[in-house]
Amino acid sequence: MERGKMAEAESLETAAEHERILREIESTDTACIGPTLRSVYDGEEHGRFMEKLETRIRNHDREIEKMCNFHYQGFVDSITELLKVRGEAQKLKNQVTDTNRKLQHEGKELVIAMEELKQCRLQQRNISATVDKLMLCLPVLEMYSKLRDQMKTKRHYPALKTLEHLEHTYLPQVSHYRFCKVMVDNIPKLREEIKDVSMSDLKDFLESIRKHSDKIGETAMKQAQQQRNLDNIVLQQPRIGSKRKSKKDAYTIFDTEIESTSPKSEQDSGILDVEDEEDDEEVPGAQDLVDFSPVYRCLHIYSVLGARETFENYYRKQRRKQARLVLQPPSNMHETLDGYRKYFNQIVGFFVVEDHILHTTQGLVNRAYIDELWEMALSKTIAALRTHSSYCSDPNLVLDLKNLIVLFADTLQVYGFPVNQLFDMLLEIRDQYSETLLKKWAGIFRNILDSDNYSPIPVTSEEMYKKVVGQFPFQDIELEKPFPKKFPFSEFVPKVYNQIKEFIYACLKFSEDLHLSSTEVDDMIRKSTNLLLTRTLSNSLQNVIKRKNIGLTELVQIIINTTHLEKSCKYLEEFITNITNVLPETVHTTKLYGTTTFKDARHAAEEEIYTNLNQKIDQFLQLADYDWMTGDLGNKASDYLVDLIAFLRSTFAVFTHLPGKVAQTACMSACKHLATSLMQLLLEAEVRQLTLGALQQFNLDVRECEQFARSGPVPGFQEDTLQLAFIDLRQLLDLFIQWDWSTYLADYGQPNCKYLRVNPVTALTLLEKMKDTSRKNNMFAQFRKNERDKQKLIDTVAKQLRGLISSHHS
Repeated sequence: MERGKMAEAESLETAAEHERILREIESTDTACIGPTLRSVYDGEEHGRFMEKLETRIRNHDREIEKMCNFHYQGFVDSITELLKVRGEAQKLKNQVTDTNRKLQHEGKELVIAMEELKQCRLQQRNISATVDKLMLCLPVLEMYSKLRDQMKTKRHYPALKTLEHLEHTYLPQVSHYRFCKVMVDNIPKLREEIKDVSMSDLKDFLESIRKHSDKIGETAMKQAQQQRNLDNIVLQQPRIGSKRKSKKDAYTIFDTEIESTSPKSEQDSGILDVEDEEDDEEVPGAQDLVDFSPVYRCLHIYSVLGARETFENYYRKQRRKQARLVLQPPSNMHETLDGYRKYFNQIVGFFVVEDHILHTTQGLVNRAYIDELWEMALSKTIAALRTHSSYCSDPNLVLDLKNLIVLFADTLQVYGFPVNQLFDMLLEIRDQYSETLLKKWAGIFRNILDSDNYSPIPVTSEEMYKKVVGQFPFQDIELEKPFPKKFPFSEFVPKVYNQIKEFIYACLKFSEDLHLSSTEVDDMIRKSTNLLLTRTLSNSLQNVIKRKNIGLTELVQIIINTTHLEKSCKYLEEFITNITNVLPETVHTTKLYGTTTFKDARHAAEEEIYTNLNQKIDQFLQLADYDWMTGDLGNKASDYLVDLIAFLRSTFAVFTHLPGKVAQTACMSACKHLATSLMQLLLEAEVRQLTLGALQQFNLDVRECEQFARSGPVPGFQEDTLQLAFIDLRQLLDLFIQWDWSTYLADYGQPNCKYLRVNPVTALTLLEKMKDTSRKNNMFAQFRKNERDKQKLIDTVAKQLRGLISSHHS
């Protein structure tokens, strides 16, 4: 029963739930009925629910049917009304249709016009849109056209700027157009093209600079020369500031601002034409000859493209190569000054360009790079100059080269390059210049000495006298006598003196502009002059003195000339002092050695006189023709000896102008040589036999010589000093002619013996010749008592002489 109550309770709850669901279905929107129906299917009583639902539907149908029946008459009336309305509506439709047909017919033109207006409006809208798009595209096209024009006219840096604006400003606004994509694709190619073209311009610039370096350098050196000339003028006036042209002054010649040669400059690269300028006009600035815009453009372009380092490396590498070419001297550079000038011009031109690049660009080249190049240039230039200058034999060329080197150094010093090594090298060239001067003056002295007549200079007028005195410092009371008169020296004295002064001037020329002190200049001149005197002039004098055809008259005149030149050395000292303003008393001042030179030359000439006299005596003695077997007694001296004595008298008469000691020495030397030669003639081996008659004739000749010695051919000898030269001959001849053997043998060895100068060997030699004569000359001599006694006496004397000789040697 309880189970029955429970079932009944459940059926009531289910029925209530189904009722609620049906109400929700009726009152809920159809779109939201899903959850409601789902709750039916979630339960287990959906069969009962369907029954409930069918029941509810039948109920609603009955209500609808009731309602329709209640309103049916009204519905029929409404249908009737509708049918009426239908007829009217058909009429209205026909009228509307007719009206529409008429309207369509009447509005056809309007429709066409409206269609045309529509199309027009559409076109207008399209045109407006097109114009708007073109307004965006036109700047791009204009910029691209401008870019092409700039590249065509080689305005590469502006083209690069245009390309940058085009890429970043204009193309992004129209990037969806196809032509823009083409442009975008071409931009890298255009950049490379600009890069390549600018590099090509730079290569052309570098080639042009290489070819025209000498012109640039020539202009820079002309400027330096002008400045130096101006400084020399200013030196005579009170000065403020430095003598040298400052670095700032050097750059004032480049009047154009950096902007004028900036990448915006549209000038052509290379060297500007200045050939038509007049020589008397102001020399243009070295940088004014060069248009550096290709360098600036290329530098800016590579900087913008992010390849500045590549550009710097390329530029420096190429300039290093050009530097090596510039520093390579031509093989024939030493032949002419123009060869050196062109070499220097190229070097100066190279470094003027590099110095300008250094100061007008930011880091394209730096000071370390310039210093490295300059060090290389200095070493190679100095080596080349040392090599080529060593070939120079013309002192004028060496002097011109020195002036050119000084100008070269001054020019580069203006641009801030250190040039001390060049001036040090000039001191080396100075030694070579001195050598070339010595060689030149050796020729000059040789010509003077060869062309001299070695005769005293005659003067017949006051004008001629003043001319000689003006050339050579000389004073003599004797020359104050009326004209005509003679100077004691020949023409080579004033000529040599003046050439020594010219040599000093030539040495002074080299020392100019070398920044040397007066003491250094004085020392240089004195040392060079000493070399000239002690080597060059000395050798020239020695060569003249040693010539084979030199005569005694010439030798005498050389001695006189060197005496006067020796006295003139003090005037040369004063001459050098006046030039250098360095007093001889200054410490370390070099003294002139001219006195030694002229003394040596004079001594050599004296020796040559002695030798020459002896040779002349030998020539006369070769004419001697003695009959050593004669038995006749002569009564006069031999002819050859008379001629010899006459020659000696005339010769010594010429010696009156020589210093007394020289003449005396020459005379004594001649007499001694004559005596020695006569003794040798008497004792020579070829004379194997001689007679007393021959000795008598020989004695006459010796007496003639003694008479010449007593006559005093040269003043200054005391008493019989000159005769002593013949004392050996005299005592020997007296011994044999007087046959005073007893006295000789008895007194031999005593200090005051009569025949002190007779050597027993000499006496024995001569006695042997007379003994042979006594034996062989007369075949009947052995039958004559006197001859036999004489022969015995000769044998006895000879034996005693041998005893003396043996005892002397023992």
